[in-house]
Amino acid sequence: MPLDKAKSIISGIKAGDLKPIYFLMGEEAYYIDGISKFIEDTVLTEEEKGFNQMVLYGRDVTVDEIISSAKRYPMMAEKQVVIVKEAQDLSRTIESLVSYVENPQPTTVLVICYKYKTLDKRKKLAKLIDKAGVLFEGKKLYENQVPDWIRRVLVGKGYTITPKAAQMLVEFLGNDLGKVNNELEKLQLILRPGEQITPQLIEENIGISKDFNNFELQNAIGSKDIKKAFTIIQYFSQNPKNHPMVMTVAILYTFFSKLLKYHALSNKSEAPKVLGVSPYFIKDYQEAARNYPMKKVSSVISSIREIDMKSKGVGAANLSQGDLLKELLVKIFD
Repeated sequence: MPLDKAKSIISGIKAGDLKPIYFLMGEEAYYIDGISKFIEDTVLTEEEKGFNQMVLYGRDVTVDEIISSAKRYPMMAEKQVVIVKEAQDLSRTIESLVSYVENPQPTTVLVICYKYKTLDKRKKLAKLIDKAGVLFEGKKLYENQVPDWIRRVLVGKGYTITPKAAQMLVEFLGNDLGKVNNELEKLQLILRPGEQITPQLIEENIGISKDFNNFELQNAIGSKDIKKAFTIIQYFSQNPKNHPMVMTVAILYTFFSKLLKYHALSNKSEAPKVLGVSPYFIKDYQEAARNYPMKKVSSVISSIREIDMKSKGVGAANLSQGDLLKELLVKIFD
């Protein structure tokens, strides 16, 4: 996983195993920012940084200028650090960095932050960097992978989190690890080491309702708690900005699609892996499977698609978000 590779890179730097080039690329900016900031903050002392640390931006420099800066010798220090941020702006000419990577300056630590893009690993530059330095790719996690990422990050800092609390954060923040980490750091400011992050703590400090959210709606529908489901929908209709219908429809579609897969499984013990969910939540699918036979699940999926089309103006005459969601619940519980 990118998290393990990032930790390994940082551990190597802490141990003094500095590479001449760190090429940090990929869709997930969180790791790129984290590794580059660690290098920026820790490799040189404050006294050394004045003459030996340089931050460049891809839109303002050429590859030749980067090479020229990297070939400089440090002044009154063992190393110099050259960090190139937003280097993806140099994507058309980045391959010309080959000449430097073939013979890098041993007293320079060159950090290239190449966000949202990747090098072609079949080409010479990627192969040379992988051999001479560090070639790191930060891949976006799927949303169902983020709860485990949250748990692992917190365990590493001496905290724990309940599965429901982790799910609430993912529902609210998605798979943007930077945003998730920012909220986790806010919570850590008010927690003592070893304490657990709970839904109540999130509600009180982040503003996500522990009772009125898509996760609770999904559970209410799965358990056929009709009263609770309609109460949550009513809350959503009164707070449409915080609970956009497109998100609710997408989550319910995913839930029932996974429920269909669960029904089709001959070996239910494989459910966590096949559905891509934590074993903790399999009990929710077991209960929903008892309440919704396979044929009904297929019907519900069709109803969700129909409501999704209506929410986009197809076949619906100015129905509100609340009315459409209530219509969907009626069809689900029918």
